[in-house]
Amino acid sequence: MLFIRFFFKNIIKKRRLFSIMATGESYSFIDIGANLTDPMYQGVYYGKNCHPPDLDSVLKRSYETGVEKIIVTGGSLSDCKDALQLSLNEDHLYTTVGVHPTRCGDFETEPQKHLSELLNLAKENRKKVVAIGECGLDYDRLHFCDKSTQLKYFEEQLSLAEETSLPLFLHCRNSFSDFMSILKRNRNKIRSGGVIHSFDGTEEEMREAVEFGLHVGVNGCSLKTSKNLEVVKEIPADRLLLETDAPWCEIRPSHSSHQFVKTHFPSKKKERWEEGESVKSRNEPRNIIQVLEVVAGVRGVEPASLAKQVYQNTVLLFKF
Repeated sequence: MLFIRFFFKNIIKKRRLFSIMATGESYSFIDIGANLTDPMYQGVYYGKNCHPPDLDSVLKRSYETGVEKIIVTGGSLSDCKDALQLSLNEDHLYTTVGVHPTRCGDFETEPQKHLSELLNLAKENRKKVVAIGECGLDYDRLHFCDKSTQLKYFEEQLSLAEETSLPLFLHCRNSFSDFMSILKRNRNKIRSGGVIHSFDGTEEEMREAVEFGLHVGVNGCSLKTSKNLEVVKEIPADRLLLETDAPWCEIRPSHSSHQFVKTHFPSKKKERWEEGESVKSRNEPRNIIQVLEVVAGVRGVEPASLAKQVYQNTVLLFKF
C-alpha cells in the first residue's frame, strides 16, 4: 500500500511539472539580480539550519526555464568575493562589485583600502564582473546605516564606475531626490549607464531616471500595488530589464500583479524540503518567467516579443 501511494504521488508530481513546462512558450532570460550567496540557498534561514544546501538544484531549475545568465548581486566586500568565486565556478553566472547602502558602515575603518580592494576585484576579473554595485541610498533602513554615511560612500563608489567603465547596479529606497542629485553631480564618472534595480518609485521618478540615461529593473517588489503596475506600464521598452532579487521579492497572491501570473511552480515549506523541490516563500531565478508574464499582461503585449526586447536591452547594457 505504501509503495502504491508513493508511486501515484510521484506520477502526479511529474504530471504537474510537465503541465507547467509543456504549456508555456520557450523564452530566453537574463536575471539581472539574484542574491545567490544568501544562506537560504545553503538551507539556513535566519540562523537556523532547515535543509541541505540546494543551490545546484535551484540553478538547474532556472536553466530549464530558459534563464541563460544570472548576475549575482554583491552587497559587501565579502559578499562580492563569495559571488565572484561562485561565478568563476559556473559558466552562466556573473557578478557585481560594490557595497549596499545599508552596509556602507564597512567603509569607516579604512575607506581608501576598502575602495581599492573593490576596484582591484573588478579590474582583475573583467570576464565575470559586469557592473558596479549594488550601491545607492536606502532611507527606509537607516537603522542599519545612517544617512550621512550612505551619502558619502555612494558618491565615493561612483569612482569605481569611472575607473572601470562598468555600468552601475543601483539601489534607491525612499531617497530619490538625494539619489539623483549625487548621480547628476557625478555625471562625468558614469560612462556606461546603469540600472535602478527593484524599482518601486513614481512615474515622475521613473521618467527622470530614464531621461538621465538609466534603465529600470523590475521584480516582484516592483509589482505589489496597482500604482506600481501603472508605472511599469509606462517604462520605455528599450529601458526595461527583468530580475528576481531572489531569494527576496517573490510575487505573492496578495500583490496586484498576481492576477497576471500564468506559470505556477509547486513548492514546499522549508521544514518539509525535498531534493528538487522549490521552497515556499523563497524566491529563485526561474520565477523570472512570472515577472515577464505580469509585465506583459500589464502592458498588453505578447510575452515572447517582450522577452526578446528585454534580453536585447540586457545584453547591450552589460555587454554580454
